[in-house]
Amino acid sequence: MNRASSTAPTAPGRDEMRDERGVVAGVCWLIGWVTAIIAVVVTSASAASAIKLAGVPDPGWITTYGLPVVTGVGQLSAAVALGTAVFAAFFVPAQADGIFDIGGYRAMRISAVASLIWGVCGLLGVPLAISDVSGESFAEAITPANLTNAYGQVAGAQTWLWTAIFALLAAVLARVVWRWGWSIGVIVLVTLSLMPSALAGHSSSGGDHDLATNSLILHIVGAAVWMGGLFAVVAYALAHGRWRVLAVRRFSRVAFWCILVVGASGVINALTRAPIGDLLDTTYGRLILWKVAAFLVLGGLGAWHRRRTIAALEATADDAADPAGTGRSWRTSLFVRFGIVELIVFAATFGLAAGLSRTPPPPVDTASISPVELKIGYLITEPPTFARIMFDWRFDLIFGTLAIVLAVVYLRGVVRLRRRGDQWPIGRTVAWILGCALLLFATSSGLGRYSPAMFSIHMISHMMMSMMVPVLLVLGGPVTLALRALAPAGKGNPAGPREWILAGIHSPWGRIVTHPGVAAVIFVGSFYVLYLGGLFETVIDYHAAHLAMNLHFLVSGYVFYWLTIGIDPAPRQVSPVAKLGIVWGSLPFHAFFGVALMMTGSVIAEQYYRSLMLPWRYDLFDDQRIGGGIAWAAGEIPLVVIMLALLVQWQRSDERAARRYDRQADRDHDADLEGYNEMLKSLNDGPR
Repeated sequence: MNRASSTAPTAPGRDEMRDERGVVAGVCWLIGWVTAIIAVVVTSASAASAIKLAGVPDPGWITTYGLPVVTGVGQLSAAVALGTAVFAAFFVPAQADGIFDIGGYRAMRISAVASLIWGVCGLLGVPLAISDVSGESFAEAITPANLTNAYGQVAGAQTWLWTAIFALLAAVLARVVWRWGWSIGVIVLVTLSLMPSALAGHSSSGGDHDLATNSLILHIVGAAVWMGGLFAVVAYALAHGRWRVLAVRRFSRVAFWCILVVGASGVINALTRAPIGDLLDTTYGRLILWKVAAFLVLGGLGAWHRRRTIAALEATADDAADPAGTGRSWRTSLFVRFGIVELIVFAATFGLAAGLSRTPPPPVDTASISPVELKIGYLITEPPTFARIMFDWRFDLIFGTLAIVLAVVYLRGVVRLRRRGDQWPIGRTVAWILGCALLLFATSSGLGRYSPAMFSIHMISHMMMSMMVPVLLVLGGPVTLALRALAPAGKGNPAGPREWILAGIHSPWGRIVTHPGVAAVIFVGSFYVLYLGGLFETVIDYHAAHLAMNLHFLVSGYVFYWLTIGIDPAPRQVSPVAKLGIVWGSLPFHAFFGVALMMTGSVIAEQYYRSLMLPWRYDLFDDQRIGGGIAWAAGEIPLVVIMLALLVQWQRSDERAARRYDRQADRDHDADLEGYNEMLKSLNDGPR
């Protein structure tokens, strides 16, 4: 990577760097205290009523106010950890050898410290949660005997421990990594550390908890990337980082989408927990209105930031008439000052959210909620029919949104190619759009609605997600489209999306997951582990398990068919004959799984399905046998598609080989044919 730049600022000296680190540390302390103070103030407004509703003795002020402080400061730290890891991965370029430059290295060190703080907060949350539920003081709850006895009975303690585990793993990885690719692992671990809190709390219980939980996942992750990314960019600008203009431009694009995600998911989550009529009449509703106000302030600051301070900072990229750097320093300081103001508002918002999590929502008449609604989040009053499967929709905020986003992004790539005058096969576009439509149908139609309630419907959805949707998506050739539609960064320029895709394809991890044995074992073997190994009945009660299963079906199927159909560039090149062998070798195991499922002598997850108490009668064992038959027959459909795709590839491969031979013959005037004829002539003229 070319390190020379006429507009790059002079590297700061040691004293200046020490001052910058002091300012960053001071900002961290400031926003941490703001979060803690707001969390305490908000909690004090509803602490008495929360204790009364819980029906337990007062656990003392340490627990009452310590839990929201730990929640607020911890989630603020998680946002910083996630934002700085994203910054190191995508906002500033690494060096040519893949090692972080100074900006990325410092960001990862900040991510390590923030993850460590998040992990410590998670560990503190375990005894605090036990104290809160039991009514014991914090000093009693933290004793080893109480921790051991109560941990398995308090869901909040388990939530905090899983949070701590993921956060501490992220801290260790962020501290030891030096290369760009490993920053993706830190991003994944920090994101996973946010999931336990997103899947617990007010949103995980009562009616519509599927919508509430999914919206909270989007809300928390979007807010963390938004706030953490801003912190990382401000810290980088404060250090006069070389690529600060590029970093700000990239963050600005990401922040725009984060605002949309946070706003939409926040509205959905609020409406599922508090009806509009309760927003003014309850403490919970009024806190929601305060959060809305904070969001509007942040959105306004972001818009103003984008128009004024970011525009001024971007002007430094073309400011060649200021050799002393006075204008650049003023514009950078303006961006930093207003960035710090925005971070303070963010900190207050995180404190408000922490206090809101400790505030009882409006009371719900639980007697009117049916068992099936308590389990899956919504009512099912009638058995499935073709009409209900087709038209009784309930939008899945995670996978339904994913299907729409994938379709829109793909079509944008096609439009970009056509505007440039390039062609793109219409068949690939049709395949991709059909795959997205099928993903939307499998998760958001009546099929997705009945899937958690009946095993046979679940199996239809499973087969679509693992067999049919991935085949269509792979046939769409999204990687090839992206590599053609995205402009290369150019020699000496910072890497962009196109280079990130190529780096992922050629990474060691890409070669591992696309190894034929690994891909086939994960794809087929997971059926046996999930359904015949007892895992399904262990995890089916949890909403997180449904999300994880859908994600696993989709990703494992995509990787398998990416390898066996192979339209896109892949880490491994496999011949059509080998692809056919992989498919035929996997089929018997898939077919045997369906047969084994039909022949199982007991009902899988029987206790869960009976607890739903559906208002119509059906035989669970017969329903399971139908599910096994669906699994057995479902493998035939993608097999036909794969066979056709491989035949087409084989034909095109022969045609390419024939064209190469013809071009070679034109260049050497059929030298190979002439040589062959001479050989035959010599054999004919030889001694008899």
